[in-house]
Amino acid sequence: MLYGRSREQADIERLLAEARAGQSGTLVIRGQAGIGKSALLHHAAARAEDMRVLRGVGIESEAELPFAALHSLLRTGLGRIRTLPDAQATALSGALGLGDVAPENRFLVGLATLSLLSEIAGDGALLCLIDDAQWFDQASIDALLFAARRLDAEGVAMIFAAREGFPAAGLSELRLGGLDDAAAAALLPDVLLPQVRERLIEEADGNPLALIELPAALTAEQRAGRLSPVGAMPVADRVQEMFRNQIAALPEAARTALLIAAADGSGELETVVGAGASLQGLESAERNRLMEIRGTTIGFRHPLIRAAAYQSAPVTRRLAVHRALADALTDSVAVDAADRRAWHLASAVLGTDEGVARELEEVAERARTRGGYAATAAAYERAAELTADPVRRSGRLAAAALAASDAGLMGRAAALADSATPDVDDPLVISALIQVRAHREFEQGTPLAAGRIVMDGVPRVMARSSERATWLLVEAIRCAWSAGDAGLAEEAAAGLRVLPEIDSPLVRGALGLTRMLSGDIGGGTELMGEAVDGHALAELGVPGLTFTASLCFPLGRAARYEEIAGRVVAECRKSGMIGWLAVAFQDHGLAQGWLCRYGEARATLNAGLRLAAELGHEHQVSHLMCSLAWVLAHQGDVEQCRANAEEGIARADGQGLALAAAIGRWALGRLELGLGRPDAALQQFEAIPSTGLTVLSAADQVEAAIRGGRPERAKEPLARYLEWARHVRQPSSDAIALRCRALVEKDEAHFAHAVRCHEAGDQPYEQARTQLAYGEWLRRARRRADARAQLRGALEIFDRLGAELWAERARAELRATGDVPAAPRKADDPLSVLTPRERQIVRLAANGTSNRDIAAQLFLSPRTVGYHLYKAFPKLGITSRSQLAAVARSSPVPD
Repeated sequence: MLYGRSREQADIERLLAEARAGQSGTLVIRGQAGIGKSALLHHAAARAEDMRVLRGVGIESEAELPFAALHSLLRTGLGRIRTLPDAQATALSGALGLGDVAPENRFLVGLATLSLLSEIAGDGALLCLIDDAQWFDQASIDALLFAARRLDAEGVAMIFAAREGFPAAGLSELRLGGLDDAAAAALLPDVLLPQVRERLIEEADGNPLALIELPAALTAEQRAGRLSPVGAMPVADRVQEMFRNQIAALPEAARTALLIAAADGSGELETVVGAGASLQGLESAERNRLMEIRGTTIGFRHPLIRAAAYQSAPVTRRLAVHRALADALTDSVAVDAADRRAWHLASAVLGTDEGVARELEEVAERARTRGGYAATAAAYERAAELTADPVRRSGRLAAAALAASDAGLMGRAAALADSATPDVDDPLVISALIQVRAHREFEQGTPLAAGRIVMDGVPRVMARSSERATWLLVEAIRCAWSAGDAGLAEEAAAGLRVLPEIDSPLVRGALGLTRMLSGDIGGGTELMGEAVDGHALAELGVPGLTFTASLCFPLGRAARYEEIAGRVVAECRKSGMIGWLAVAFQDHGLAQGWLCRYGEARATLNAGLRLAAELGHEHQVSHLMCSLAWVLAHQGDVEQCRANAEEGIARADGQGLALAAAIGRWALGRLELGLGRPDAALQQFEAIPSTGLTVLSAADQVEAAIRGGRPERAKEPLARYLEWARHVRQPSSDAIALRCRALVEKDEAHFAHAVRCHEAGDQPYEQARTQLAYGEWLRRARRRADARAQLRGALEIFDRLGAELWAERARAELRATGDVPAAPRKADDPLSVLTPRERQIVRLAANGTSNRDIAAQLFLSPRTVGYHLYKAFPKLGITSRSQLAAVARSSPVPD
């Protein structure tokens, strides 16, 4: 029976009931040691008699072994891996050491975990109980949190129990405090004197473990009421001291067995015995309720017993035990034996040892091939600590820093980089250290400061490798573009010009961005155009392609932007480059929105937001919020557009992200234009600094000035946009330029020419705005019949796109001509009744894509895909999958 936890028990039982009904959910129970987290997990297990149950327990000594905890949790369901899609099965098997191919994709491992949990749940419900999650290895945490955040309709309940420090942003949390006095009193033996009970309640501070264990540790005199003054130790320390006393009273054989088991942490009876633990000693420890032996597995009754057994031993004994464990693992056939042996050797060393350091390097590389970036960083870091040579030590620190950065551990990565010796000569190492420091500053400080870090380090690299210096200077220009700082960009570009020329689209693109920032629109667009269209793109990796995709935006190349960004998304998913995927989502979503595929754009940007938040990439969150606001502005979602834009701009301004803030202000300006508030729109457009993206927002600025009766404020943005459009030479930008001239010059010929140019473009939203503006001009010229033709065309497009604010303006104009406009044409779109997620799934299913393949593409489980189809069918008035294709074909609205 649990005392004082009725509310917590009710929360757990509600979670289990929802899982039985097919709705997945997660809960993170947090609290100090002994507060009752494990007891609540036992309660959950007891209430889940009709559910499948998986259990996993974090072990501190295995925290650096990638996927060790995930293997422990999934071990009873590993036989179902073969039911997963091939790519997922291969990735998960490789991660768990069950296959020959090591996974290169952390996302595939997380997705495979989600799919496997769904498979294990089957037609019923599944409960996953994860205790001491703070001691899970980072690779396992990544996979499980990836799955937990995407659970939907699988009937899976996941409950994590953890102390502080376990990263679980976005998951529901339950924080356990101490028990109240009544519940605490119920846990104490009735035979205690009242004053002793009161003292123990006060001492335990509501900690259930302390309330249970402290009475057993009382001496006869203490039971009689002779209690010593209160110490200053926290409850957990006092309970641990009690365990130390229990261990100290055991025979030597039992103490040795406990120490070996505590140092090992794997729970393998064979390894513990092989390292010198006697069976008699283990039996003695079990009789004293300090550990449990189940078959060939050893487990401590409480994590604090493990800590007490290890910490109470002299350092010389701990070193000897680690050496004995390393010897015991020498001939082991376990898949992780070599890694564990190396870590035990490292724990047995005082000072430096190059041989052990080399073994840890091998551990690090094995962890890297399995996607265990945090484990890679830990192994390289320990290898560096064991290295005497300062140059070699710095190289290992640099490798650790890069791995930590890949794992999203920005603070740790920077600390490792700062630990490297300043006199290192290897340009690879120097560049790596600079990149790590700049990356941390870019994500947590400002892009301008990140650029300065790069520039300050360039001279050292330039003296040793002109090629490495070139890539650093390109990175500095990227920072300058994000910060909107022409001075930094020109400084980096000057450095590029004096270095030997490298024939790369990245160099041309960086020099083009520099010219664009300085106001040289013609020179900038020419160089960036060469970069975007060059054949060398095929040779670029994800970072280079990401940079190239971003060049398409200031070039007005929407289709090319979508093409390259889509390629980056696919490559990130394939290779597991999770740190780059959030950036790729931002580019891809913005491009989809530019092409008026608003449903797709919202889904992509929201996926990016979730991912960036999970990774702790605060700057990317700001970019994504502003980009999402820009898409929402087109459809007139006033509340969500304002919320995302205002928060995104506030964050971006504080972070020095001029590019993100420009997109956010552009979004608000477009929203105000749609609302018919040109003065408010003009205020937003004029707040955008006159560099970079202002060439794109200049057309809206012209319209706001004219509609607001301030034609003098339209001259400069008109000149700016006309110059840009002349150089980019895109049908849509040509048409928009003509529209701007028509608004300023009141020349019908420009309107008519603009409408014709739009026919070759790829932006129907802009086409409808041109037709609306032309129709308004014609109505005011009292040419009602001509006006109706343009206004009807505009209304049809706005309705089809779901641009409600603009559609209402077109309707109002049509009514003013004496026409009776049709009702909103969403009724012509059978898929309009679906949510964005349902639309995505229905369109894929209509093309014949299987549930498993849809799940893989959208990072869902197959069961969740089936659930959304189940919900969509009655909305669409169909009963079978075979009917989907006809329904989807009749929907003219792009996603």
